[in-house]
Amino acid sequence: MKITKIFSDENGESHFEDLEIPLIDQGEIGFLSEDIQVKRLQFRTVSADYDYNFHCAPQKQYIVLLDGGVEIETSSGEIRKFRTGEILLVEDTSGKGHKTKNLERKERTSLFIHI
Repeated sequence: MKITKIFSDENGESHFEDLEIPLIDQGEIGFLSEDIQVKRLQFRTVSADYDYNFHCAPQKQYIVLLDGGVEIETSSGEIRKFRTGEILLVEDTSGKGHKTKNLERKERTSLFIHI
């Protein structure tokens, strides 16, 4: 399973990294990853005009886009677009952070899984 990580380097610049989460064949029930310990879970809805300037993540967390997409820009200037169903691992809790804005002018819902 592919996910995208956002992290800060030693100079505080944020970057993207593509990760592959290994899945293990469990027969009839499908393929599962290893367990991942989590702390909390939150649901979030943002307004249609969501456009948040540079900020750091409040904690390390997975973000699952439940409906709607986002455009994220790292402090190093790279821009990527993520769509419904994609998963981000956000670890840039310090440094210059990243920008986030809705791809479409509609309310968007996400799931935050704190780790």
